[in-house]
Order: sequence, then structure tokens, then C-alpha cells
Amino acid sequence: MSMVRLPGLSEMISTISRERNLPKHAVQSALQEALLKGYERYRRTLHMDSTDPFDEHYFDNFDVELDVEDEGFRVLSTKAIVEEVDNSDHQIALTEVLEVAPEAQLGDTVVLDVTPEQSDFGRMAAIQTKQVLAQKLRDQQRKLVQEEFQELEKTVLQARVLRFERRSVIMAVASGFGQPEVEAELPKREQLPNDNYRANATFKVFLKRVVDGPHRGPQLVVSRTDAGLVVYLFANEVPEIEDEVVRIIAVAREANPPSRHVGPRTKIAVDTLERDVDPVGACIGARGSRIQAVVNELRGEKIDVIRWSPDPGIYISNALSPARVDEVHLINTEDRQAHVLVSEDQLSLAIGKEGQNVRLAARLTGWKIDIKDSAKYDYAAELKTHGNQAFEQEEDDDAEEYEAEMELEEDEKEAPELAEDGEEV
Repeated sequence: MSMVRLPGLSEMISTISRERNLPKHAVQSALQEALLKGYERYRRTLHMDSTDPFDEHYFDNFDVELDVEDEGFRVLSTKAIVEEVDNSDHQIALTEVLEVAPEAQLGDTVVLDVTPEQSDFGRMAAIQTKQVLAQKLRDQQRKLVQEEFQELEKTVLQARVLRFERRSVIMAVASGFGQPEVEAELPKREQLPNDNYRANATFKVFLKRVVDGPHRGPQLVVSRTDAGLVVYLFANEVPEIEDEVVRIIAVAREANPPSRHVGPRTKIAVDTLERDVDPVGACIGARGSRIQAVVNELRGEKIDVIRWSPDPGIYISNALSPARVDEVHLINTEDRQAHVLVSEDQLSLAIGKEGQNVRLAARLTGWKIDIKDSAKYDYAAELKTHGNQAFEQEEDDDAEEYEAEMELEEDEKEAPELAEDGEEV
């Protein structure tokens, strides 16, 4: 069998494998595909003076066999055995095959060596091979990155700043200890305003997505502004969250406020089913040690930890922390609209700088919150504007509570008295 020599093939495969962090079998596979494209280019150059007879799938029955030890390759073609040959690239006559294989039959296939002479392969075919190899190696790298990081999507990774491209920061991340680093992009919108992205600085980043398909630049998109990063940091600092004693119910984060006069801020709602556990205190830690560790990682971002409640009124009141709330009126439960009454000295605190506090509270609870001054709140006007729904709801709640108390009293009256030994009298 003839062979096209490739001096230094083994060393070339090892070098590419080492430089691109690819396994050798992936490099060999890419090289085989590239050489097949090179052969295709060689065949097409033979018909440059005539109409191209090759369609898109013409070379599907061709393959390249690498010989790493002898440093070369062969081109093989799988041909069908027929009575009369219409296309010599795809077919071979039965009479010709019977000369070497008497047991051959019509419809069988044979694999034949169709390797061109070394001198015939040509400069254009070699250039084509080089170009395709570079592309196939990139494709192999992208495929491996996708397989490696797909399961790590929506998790937090340690990242190191490499360089800057336009407004993005290119960072190096690894899927685990000892694994090779891969480039990830931190877009401008995913950066924290207080971060200092200097070369080789390290940050914890949230792996937002793994980009699939043809795409220039890094496949991994990471974030410093995603709420998932806050959840991870608290879970890392608070053992009760890791042990699922304390649950994070909701997170509302404004890492890039609309105004430069307002700093980043997050509200996080927590809860627990354990009566003797304070979920807010567990997240804050002794002397604020746990929450301070999270704040330090987020470069001073303000964080409010509040207690979740199934009662919307209590939940909304908690969400407006640190403001003190006097009353909460659920104006429209279907549209989730609420009026929150606070004293005059708490108005600015409840609303927050440029509305940030009430905006985050609304996102955290899912309710449209309207802050009102308790002293100026006109019950009659609100009753006329919104109808009786909100106030009837409050009356219904009071009535249900009263009926429950009355039923309890009746049950106690009807219950048989017990003697000291527990028997009925």
C-alpha cells in the first residue's frame, strides 16, 4: 500500500496536544478530517479546466488512515461491487474483484487504497489541509470545553484576570483542581462597579452559560452581578444553608444601579422550619462575621437579610427593612398591589436613595408597593378609589379570626371534664 510521508508526524501530534490541551486522539481525528479535505482539494484541482463533477456528499465514502509509527497517511475508498461500473470512485466491477477474492458477490463492498503519489498531492492541497486542521482543532477544543463545563453551568468558579478586550474582561477558569485553564468572558454588564480588574487578580464568578455552536471568542460567559453568586457565597459561609436547615427563598439584586450615586445592593429572604433556629441571625453570624465575608467578596455591596413570611403583609413589611412599617394594606390581591404606611421620619428610609429600597422590596416580594405617609393617609379616599376589596379583606380576616375563637370556646364547653386520673365524670 502506498503512503504519503509526513516527517515528524508523531512529534507534531504531541506538540499540538500539549499546546492546545487536547488529547492525542482528538488531534489525530482533526488531522484525519483535514487530510481528507486536502485530498478533496487535490481531486478538484484535477478538474479545474472542466465542470466540477463533485457534489457535497461525493467524498463521503473516502477515509484517511494515519500511520503514526511510519509517519504518513493513506487515503482509502469504500466501493460497491457492481456488474457495470458507472463511477469508479464509488464502484468496482465484480470481474475485477473475483480475481483476488473468489467469494465476492454483487452488492458487497470493498475498501481500496487510492492514495495519490507524494509529488501529486500538491501545494494547494497542503495549504487546504493546514487551514482545515486549524479549524478542526478549534472545533475539538470547543467541543471539549462544552462537555467539560456543561454540568458546571449555574455554579461558581474561581477566575483569574488575563486581559481586556473592548469592554469585556477575559478570565481564566478551570473545571477542577489540576484541570487546564479555559478562557471565559466577563461582559461589561456582568461586572461589579467596585471591582478592580487588574491582571492576575482573582475573583469568584458565576458561570452564566456555555455558548454552543460557532462563536468567536471564549465559549464561557461568567458574571459577577448574578443573584446566583450571592446565593453561593451565603451557602459557603452559612453551614445551616448547606445543611438545608435555613432556606433561601428569594433574592433581589441590583448590582449595577441606574445611577452612579447609588451603590450596589441586595435583599435576600430566608426561612427555616426549625423553631429554635433564627434564619436571619444564622446568615449574619456572630458580630456580623458571616455576612461581612460575603460583603467583602462583593467589594462592599450592601446586603439586607430579611425573614420570609407566608403572610404578604408581614413579608412586605420585612422586605422594606431597615425602615419601620406601621401598616400594610393589600389593595388588590389579584394584581398584587399594596399600600405601605410609614411615619414621616421613615419615608426616605423606606423608599431608599433614588427609590432603590422599595424597588428591591417589590422585586423580592413580587408585589407592587406604594409607600404612604401614615399621618396623611386618607382611608375614605382610598376606599372610594380602590373599592371595598382591601378593607373588606381585612374585615374578612378579622371575622374569620373571631369565628375561630368562638368555635374554640364552644368546643371547650362541650368537652367532657376529666377527673384527676383522666376518666370522664
